Amino acid sequence: MADDSAAEVLPSGGSPFSDGYVGDPAVRDEWDSRYSERRQLWSGQPNGALVAEVSDLAPGRVLDVGCGEGADAIWLARAGWDVTALEVSGVALARAAAHAGDAGVGVRWVHAGLTEAALPAASFDLVSAQYPALLRTPESAAEHALLDAVAPGGVLLLVHHAGMDRRHAGQDDAFDPADYVWPSMVAALLGDDWRIEVDEERPRVAPEGGAGAHHTDDVVLRARRLR
Repeated sequence: MADDSAAEVLPSGGSPFSDGYVGDPAVRDEWDSRYSERRQLWSGQPNGALVAEVSDLAPGRVLDVGCGEGADAIWLARAGWDVTALEVSGVALARAAAHAGDAGVGVRWVHAGLTEAALPAASFDLVSAQYPALLRTPESAAEHALLDAVAPGGVLLLVHHAGMDRRHAGQDDAFDPADYVWPSMVAALLGDDWRIEVDEERPRVAPEGGAGAHHTDDVVLRARRLR
């Protein structure tokens, strides 16, 4: 069991311990509550943009940010990737680990927030963040955490729902786009050490069912760290 200063890493098939979580308890509790409302929140299929953008990459070490119930992590592991999957919700992680066990694949499950996880710097050949709910901070902590995790020669793949950053706060009392990180904010931080390979809006290849299925377009940012 992890101590209070490090994220808990769980073997595939394990279950999360509440006292091993590293991050904001309010964020964990919010997502635990959301997952607990339904037996399955997402479709159980890998995200279409991930499948499309990873097809030309040689498998290596990958960080799946906000892994949810584990569909992307399992797909990546089946494709030969060495997968570390990060998630704030212990409810989601328990489901993800169970699904991975059923699929017969190994994944490192990390119960933590992105900025609190103390991930090894510059160590992942792919950092995948599919529709992440990353809270914005004045110091751009989440953006830098994504970039810092990518190894030289590696790829950051950030995908979000198109238009969400342009919504007015009044459209949904529980959602203010100014509170969250969007691909354009990450792109703005990319310097000479990075090459943008994809930065576009495109029709979403949406799996059937699951929350978010009504979104029709994606914003896709794929950037390679040069050094």
